[in-house]
Amino acid sequence: MLECRDLTAGYGKVQILNGIDLSVPRGGLSAILGSNGTGKSTVLKTLVGLLKPTGGTITLDGERIDGLPAHEMAARGLAFVAQGKEVMAELSVRENLIIGAYHRRRDRTGIATDLDAVFDRFPRLKQRRRAAAGLLSGGERQMLSLGRALMARPRMLMLDEPSAALAPRVVGEIAGILRGLREEGLTMLLVEQNVSLALALAEEVHILREGRFAISRANGPELDAAELQKFYLGVEA
Repeated sequence: MLECRDLTAGYGKVQILNGIDLSVPRGGLSAILGSNGTGKSTVLKTLVGLLKPTGGTITLDGERIDGLPAHEMAARGLAFVAQGKEVMAELSVRENLIIGAYHRRRDRTGIATDLDAVFDRFPRLKQRRRAAAGLLSGGERQMLSLGRALMARPRMLMLDEPSAALAPRVVGEIAGILRGLREEGLTMLLVEQNVSLALALAEEVHILREGRFAISRANGPELDAAELQKFYLGVEA
């Protein structure tokens, strides 16, 4: 579904990505792991058009999309859940969710149906639908960010460290939601530092070091702890 080849990108004169090759099949869930500063978030920002690549190609269902701005990427079905649980604090939970469907704002019936579906998936958001988003807990904000992305009816969902700064119980809830979306066939690309979460969800794992994938493997028993220590931390086991 989504492929990139020899992708390079950076900020100003500083190059962060040094040739990324990635393929995420339709209905698959792939995870990118790596320590701070390796370029994990930069990969997602480049794929969704928030950062223009300096080289390489990105294709979606065979169509070149590299260099398109973020709003055109979104129109093609790429939804991005940024790190930091970003919400519009002054607006209500319900209003935040509806904003996620802005690009199809004329489809009032469809938006109402999708809003009910999000509330079914996130009962806590339904309970707090009239509350200002700024009053939500960290876990509730993460659920709102995810729910808002789903309101766009994405073809592919990209998530930047959805477990960051959350209590273990909430991480478990988020994991359950992502597992359900995977079972429903939604294509996802997950950036994480939480190795346990990534390995519990992903079918393929990519470990990023120095702007390149040091290893790309199908998730399974062969991806053992010693190998993760070597490639993820950059040391021998």
